Amino acid sequence: MSLTPGSVRLDGRVAVVTGAASGIGRAAAVALAAFGADVAVIDRDEPGLAALVPEVEQLGRRCLSHVGDVRVPEVIDAFRDATRAAFGDVHVLVNNAGGGFRSGFDAINPKGDDALVRENLLSVVWVTRAFIPLLVDRASVINVTTVEAHRAAPEFAIYSAAKAGVDQLCRTLALELGHRGIRVNAVAPDLIKTPGVGFLEGADPAPIGRLGEPDDAAGPIVFLASDLSQFITGSTVHVDGGTLAAAGWRHNADGSWRT
Repeated sequence: MSLTPGSVRLDGRVAVVTGAASGIGRAAAVALAAFGADVAVIDRDEPGLAALVPEVEQLGRRCLSHVGDVRVPEVIDAFRDATRAAFGDVHVLVNNAGGGFRSGFDAINPKGDDALVRENLLSVVWVTRAFIPLLVDRASVINVTTVEAHRAAPEFAIYSAAKAGVDQLCRTLALELGHRGIRVNAVAPDLIKTPGVGFLEGADPAPIGRLGEPDDAAGPIVFLASDLSQFITGSTVHVDGGTLAAAGWRHNADGSWRT
């Protein structure tokens, strides 16, 4: 197949995005629609989803909005059924929902452990499993992880371990679903300015010279959803402005570096 500018288009495709009311999920849903996909979105934030729907529709695409918590299997099943009724087949699945909190490892109780693992690992397992019957051959599954899945993360131990589990899940599912041509990849952001990430206030810029915006992550998601990435699977795209490569090195104001 020859590549053309149209290879990035998603016309006639359906994309599912979890955690779509704000941040990277919202940017991804809008970008996928801008490139031609109809979208089905889910989030606990009902006002955020309500504001997203007209933004997608203004791009000439259809949007199914479902308010719910992907930490609950029954909610996922209801969302899948609604997506099937509205659109039928699914071509792109973006597992974006997730979140965490800062805490020392020994200060987290079992309830906190369960919440972190459900939100950041099990939700991806359950959503992907629920939607596999709807995925067409050659579909694309894209999981949003974090740079913390690839390095130590003091005070985010359970969160980062769960995200590392998603990274491993990508590689395994890339093999298990490969016979259908289904690709499974991840994007691993860092230093993206999104709601709820208050500790970025006053943070040093990434090595690339700035903090990231949600659209910086949405771009690679569109790439992985499109035919431009048709031979990429089991991989992670690091959307971090170079923080993983820096391995702890930081810019000084005069342009020199420190660790």
